[in-house]
Amino acid sequence: MNYASFFRVHALVTAFCALASMFVYAAAEAQPILAFVDPLEKVLPDRTYFPDAPAEMNVCRGEHAGFQVVLWHDSNIRQCSVRVDIRDAQGKPLDAARQFAPTTGFVGYVHVSRSVPVRGFDQLVSPSGFYPDPIIEEPTRDIPARTPQSIWLTVPIPATAVAGTYKGRVTVMGTADGKQFERTKEFTIVVYPVTLPPQTLWVTNWFFLGEEQLKLLNNGNNVEPYSKPYWETVRLCARAMKSFRQNVALISPLHLMDFSVKGDKYTFDFAKFDTMVSIFIEEGTIGRIEGGHIGGREGTWETAFVVGVPEKRAGSGKIEFTSKPISDSTAQRFYRQYLRALVEHLKAKGWLERYMQHLADEPIPANTTSYIAIARFVRSVAPELRIIEACHSKDVEETIDVWVPQLNFFHEDSAFYQAQRHKPGKEVWFYTCLAPQGNYANRFIEQPLLKTRILHWLNYRFGATGYLHWGWNAWGSNPFGETSGVIPELGNVMPGGDGWIVYPGSRNGQGKIWSSVRMEAMRDGLVDYELLRMAEKKYPEKTKEMARQVAYRLDWYDMDIQSFRAKRKELLEMLSANP
Repeated sequence: MNYASFFRVHALVTAFCALASMFVYAAAEAQPILAFVDPLEKVLPDRTYFPDAPAEMNVCRGEHAGFQVVLWHDSNIRQCSVRVDIRDAQGKPLDAARQFAPTTGFVGYVHVSRSVPVRGFDQLVSPSGFYPDPIIEEPTRDIPARTPQSIWLTVPIPATAVAGTYKGRVTVMGTADGKQFERTKEFTIVVYPVTLPPQTLWVTNWFFLGEEQLKLLNNGNNVEPYSKPYWETVRLCARAMKSFRQNVALISPLHLMDFSVKGDKYTFDFAKFDTMVSIFIEEGTIGRIEGGHIGGREGTWETAFVVGVPEKRAGSGKIEFTSKPISDSTAQRFYRQYLRALVEHLKAKGWLERYMQHLADEPIPANTTSYIAIARFVRSVAPELRIIEACHSKDVEETIDVWVPQLNFFHEDSAFYQAQRHKPGKEVWFYTCLAPQGNYANRFIEQPLLKTRILHWLNYRFGATGYLHWGWNAWGSNPFGETSGVIPELGNVMPGGDGWIVYPGSRNGQGKIWSSVRMEAMRDGLVDYELLRMAEKKYPEKTKEMARQVAYRLDWYDMDIQSFRAKRKELLEMLSANP
């Protein structure tokens, strides 16, 4: 064979092999990809590479084992559904109704159009502007071609579970290219002989039941405040908060009150307040009652604080709140009567010890004088009430019992707050909201999930005994759409997800609270806090050093997921070992 003939044959063989490879590749790609991804990792919609992550979770009794499995296909998938089976160490199937009751959900994508202005070094950037967040508890879901679909698996571990290794299988089914498929992956749950203790960290996320929230939780129907559907929605929220380890609820007796006025005398009807509190107690949510604010800014951010006073409206006789400085005689007359009535009512109900009173939110240096005036007046009338406040300034004298500085102020004024928490009757928490930003831990959608979980390692490491956030469910009309916003009067960007960490859902036509990947991370962080406290009793120095290696400072952390997992496993091993 001459060289010309050889090269012609070689070219034909090469072309044939290339064509055959394309057919083999296409055949392989016809099958959907199913891979485990660590649940602390956010799967952005543009991702296409999915190496299998370890599918093993090390847990204690009383917490949750969480898994994330991702489905990806070149073609549209119709009617995707999920089945989970779990077996004990002997291979015996568990009765999910009585022992382990796994739940699954499809992680949805939401949009962030206004990025966090001050970015951290590890901020996640999605080219599309869409990020994973809500866990949608639907029985089936259609999945667009070439779009990763995270499936969230949560397994509650009973406090009575037998320690040992449990094997599970997650099976994903659906139709693609007109053909049915079924893929199965196995996972492992290692339950250590450690039982989660009662919660000691105080946690509050403020909840809202305005017109928009009520409609979203009631199939778009208007709900009359204080009607039977209203109170059913309150119970729904209380039950969900309890499941996510919240144990403090913001409930305002002032704004749930029915007043009557005759001359200079007021009468107070606490019935609505009592109903609200009772529901939260019945659902096991309330360890403490966070009494709503009695005052607010007179105007812009730096203006003085004023208080709300109920007065009869001229003509109609309807009672409405007006704003007055605490020095006003009408304001003082009302609050002398109201505060004493509140104290006596709390005593009668046995709630005084668990009650804390907000005065006016976030005092700053420019309005501390007016805050101090309100606090002094409240102290003079009702010294039994403990005052709690989210604050930007420490310079409000000794007016606050439960200090809740924003995390960056807790950092900047660390010496002051560490001294406060050691004083009799004082507590120090911290809070986050649309700030702090940068490298600080927070709950923003654009942040890695590990930062949300680390929030409560900060609680342990720096001695803050509570955590507060303003936005549990401050939804707009479409919380599954745009998640960022702007505060016009301040010109501040409301970062994606700052206003809510749960979503409105439904099941069998009934309202339901759906979790989010951030809510799951936060709940796991709250468990970490309690395990760290347990471990400190046995190994104080070793536990403190472990926490230091996760959170070096209040604004600097080890963000490697596998390193974090290794420390979490070591924590369980420490607790399992004989002293």
